[in-house]
Amino acid sequence: MDVLSDILDLVRLQGSLYFRTAFNAPWGVKVPAYKNVARFHLVARGQCWITVDGQEPTIALSTGDLILIPHGSGHTLRDAPDTPAETVERVLEETCYPGEGVLVYGGPDLGNATSLICGHFAFDEAAGHPLLDALPPFIHVKGTESLNVVWLENAMRFMGHEAGTGRIGSEAIVLRLTEIIFIQVIRTYAEGAGAEQRIISGIADPQIGRALAAVHRSPESPWTLENLAREAGLSRTSFVLRFNELMGMTALQYLTRWRTQKARKLLIEDTIPPAEVAARVGYQSEAAFARVFKKHYGVGPATYRRQRAAR
Repeated sequence: MDVLSDILDLVRLQGSLYFRTAFNAPWGVKVPAYKNVARFHLVARGQCWITVDGQEPTIALSTGDLILIPHGSGHTLRDAPDTPAETVERVLEETCYPGEGVLVYGGPDLGNATSLICGHFAFDEAAGHPLLDALPPFIHVKGTESLNVVWLENAMRFMGHEAGTGRIGSEAIVLRLTEIIFIQVIRTYAEGAGAEQRIISGIADPQIGRALAAVHRSPESPWTLENLAREAGLSRTSFVLRFNELMGMTALQYLTRWRTQKARKLLIEDTIPPAEVAARVGYQSEAAFARVFKKHYGVGPATYRRQRAAR
């Protein structure tokens, strides 16, 4: 498994579709901030404006555009920059939206409805990775830009089509497509505008990327700076400097963080004893593993497992 796929598997990415809209001008909707989610809106037809809280300027969205809000920030969607907006909770109350089908809202201009596909990607609340932290407040993929990735444009069109059919299995298809599109958007950002960002540039770097891939492939190995440098094809000194520069942390800090996250996942999803969990993530001593785990999560491995099982 490559590094990006491994990270997304660890944080337990799961797509969820809110609704498809038919917003008739004038209209405006305020979406509150949420933790541990990435929001998205795909413009299937029409156009609108979006303002992400704390960000300027207001962004125009057209048919085929996709906007991803990685950190779940609050935002406002509307037909024009100066249109008043209601909270999404109020809109749902006013329309008596049943939770499925098309959300119809707005004014009398029925001939120019804006059709959006709105949803989010949820992450495990205790999972985390520096890659997600490094993402910007929003990523805007324009319809014209997606032409450079033909399958992405087709996938977005197909998702828009399926979301409106009501056919058997259409919801499952849309949810799977949203997860795939999230991954593609992150990959496209990492290869383009985000290429100079810390963490992202480290994962994409051929030499540091090899060392990261080795850690992800075998977290249980007895990694040292020397053998990680060999994986990268660099001297120890060059590796240390380059890793710190591109990742914003030391290689051993990253290794510890990744091991504890893998251990957390094993404790939740498996029934193996903590001692075996420790061995699988590279700790020969269960006591040493317990100390490191408690430092990151506030409780020992056994207690953490019990707490998660009780939820």
